Amino acid sequence: MTDSRTLPQPPAGDTPTVLVIGGGAAGNAVTILLRRAGIAVDLIEAKPDWNATTGSGITLQGNALRVLRELGVWERVAASGYPYGSLGVTAPDGTVLFVAEDIQTGGEDLPATLGMQRPQLQQILIDAVRACGARVRLGTTAESLEQDADGVSVRFSDGGTGRYDLVIAADGLNSATRAAIGITEKPEPTGMAIWRIAAPRPASVTRTDLAYGGPAYIAGYCPTSENTIYAYVVEACRDRAAIDPAAYADEMRRLARAYGGAWPEITEHITDPRKVNYTWFDRLLVEGSWHRGRVVLVGDAAHCCPPTIAQGAAMSLEDASVLAELLTSGREWDEALFQAYYDRRVPRVRTVVEASVQIGQWQLDGVRDADMAGLIGRTMTLLKELP
Repeated sequence: MTDSRTLPQPPAGDTPTVLVIGGGAAGNAVTILLRRAGIAVDLIEAKPDWNATTGSGITLQGNALRVLRELGVWERVAASGYPYGSLGVTAPDGTVLFVAEDIQTGGEDLPATLGMQRPQLQQILIDAVRACGARVRLGTTAESLEQDADGVSVRFSDGGTGRYDLVIAADGLNSATRAAIGITEKPEPTGMAIWRIAAPRPASVTRTDLAYGGPAYIAGYCPTSENTIYAYVVEACRDRAAIDPAAYADEMRRLARAYGGAWPEITEHITDPRKVNYTWFDRLLVEGSWHRGRVVLVGDAAHCCPPTIAQGAAMSLEDASVLAELLTSGREWDEALFQAYYDRRVPRVRTVVEASVQIGQWQLDGVRDADMAGLIGRTMTLLKELP
């Protein structure tokens, strides 16, 4: 870590230099992989706490776990999370309608699915970034980017400057970098919203169970450790400005009370509005390319989708893996390489975004005979292939 305001750069012909903007899953992952190859990386993150305490839970399927293993953090992730291999679908009263075995998208040697607390995953990645030797600056943003044929000059929010061979924008759904380089696509709401909370794990919860119907579209939960779960309720979007944050627990509890099974025990813990998160579902897929010159997008800055098949983090981690592979392949860092990154990623990401949005749209439209299981199965089978 460094506190310097103007970052010294290596002499011409020396190690390439990369700035990563954003310290979420994609930014942390690409930092670790580039540093492993000996590339000099500076990472800046707008949040002073590096988002180390934000979020409730996360569902990681095998293809996400495969990248986490590549990063060298799989053992810590496995020790922190809760692995399982099936998905239950229930009636609103908790009656189990059927249980489906999850597809092991990361291969037979990894769990099909692992739930964990999102702050735990972030801390594991933070520790790996610190250990890899990247220079990290928190509470810092990029205020301007000026490109020429040889690189990018950056002015930071603290008044410092830097010069880089490449800038990787991993600054999330509402990426300021995406807009700054002239990419005009913006996230669009899908019409659904989700209430989330972390809670103690009932002994009966050993996998994800989803209840369709009732006062919400979906009521579900995922074990995130031996002692914890995260629970969520999905409904139609409401005007966020019309919901008092002090009433978040009351609103989620009102919806959750309609569900049986493990829900009565979970609902007892929906009491603190500060622990309840309310978020709209969005969709985004940047078309044509994910770069402009020597600035390239990864993760939610390039694409996002509703969590209806739990692939958002996986797609971001895969972006980081593929981009790092190309950047360390010995090829020139040129237009052809960055377009190859897009061309390799976009068919897979498009499949995930479109499937995730379609599942939600079927529910919004009240389609009762939708082939939801078939769509999920086809998508997960595709994701078994290496990205």
